Amino acid sequence: MNIDLNVLSLKELKELHSQVAKAIATFEDRKKKVALAELEEKARALGFTLAELTGGSAPRKRAPAVAKYANPADKSETWSGRGRKPRWFEAALASGQSPEDLAI
Repeated sequence: MNIDLNVLSLKELKELHSQVAKAIATFEDRKKKVALAELEEKARALGFTLAELTGGSAPRKRAPAVAKYANPADKSETWSGRGRKPRWFEAALASGQSPEDLAI
C-alpha cells in the first residue's frame, strides 16, 4: 500500500494519523479476539467450553444494587450507597441531616 502523503491536505493527514493511531492501539486486542474465537471453536469441537478447559469460570453477573437512601424532597430519587454521592444526598448532609435520616 503506497500513499503519496505529499498530495494530501492537512485535514486528510490528520485523519490518516488518527486512523493509524487507533489501529495501533487496538491491534493487540483484535489479535486476542481472533485467538480467543479460535480457541473457543476448538474447545467446542472437542465437546468442552473454554472455561472448562482453562479452569476459569463464567463472568459473575452482579445483581442491581438495592436503594438505601431516598431524597426527602423527591422520593423517586434514590441512591444505593455505592459510587459517587448524589448532589441531593450531599446537600442533605450539609444541611445537618444524617444518612440515617435519609434511609429508606
